[in-house]
Amino acid sequence: MSGKNSGTVSHGTVDRTSPLVFQVKDLVLNPGTMRELKERVAAPAELGTAMIGVQENSDLDLDLRLEAVHEGILVSGTVFAELAGECGRCLEPIADDLEVDLQELFYKNASEVEGADEEEIFEVVDDFIDLEPVVRDAIVTALPFQPVCREDCAGLCSQCGIRLDDEPGHHHEVLDPRWQALAGLAGTPNHGGDTNDADEPLNDEKEKR
Repeated sequence: MSGKNSGTVSHGTVDRTSPLVFQVKDLVLNPGTMRELKERVAAPAELGTAMIGVQENSDLDLDLRLEAVHEGILVSGTVFAELAGECGRCLEPIADDLEVDLQELFYKNASEVEGADEEEIFEVVDDFIDLEPVVRDAIVTALPFQPVCREDCAGLCSQCGIRLDDEPGHHHEVLDPRWQALAGLAGTPNHGGDTNDADEPLNDEKEKR
């Protein structure tokens, strides 16, 4: 199930103004019933990573099935979103579509679940369920670790930063460090004249003798 890694489960209250909070009273009162949920809602903030994610208030399309089971409400289905970010190699903007599956059980009474960590339990609160942590986990875990504009993106030149796909033949002359040292010696000014000047007093002494 998708929500087990979030650690963001809220027990006791839900934000009923959130577009991802839904009332399920009709299901709670009628075990064995089912309802389809097809909604387009606004994406919450910070739904992604530093490189790529779903922009806040962009469309999230939910195609879900809510089933009243003995333990609570079983939510399963698909979420569609549009991704925006930048290539991890060349830093160019990228956009893509994302489709993720999710499945999560919201318990009617989480306190009666034996052997389960409280942070691993989702709960029906006052006949409402909050899908945000479930959707968040499903999307974030499906994002690429390093997004790229295309698989064979050449990235940026490590020396000047130019995008290599724009100039396929781009390169820099790199000299062997040993040759660079010799080139430095060859360019050193000749100090021979200074040496002769330093010797002149010795010659004068010889002439005086």
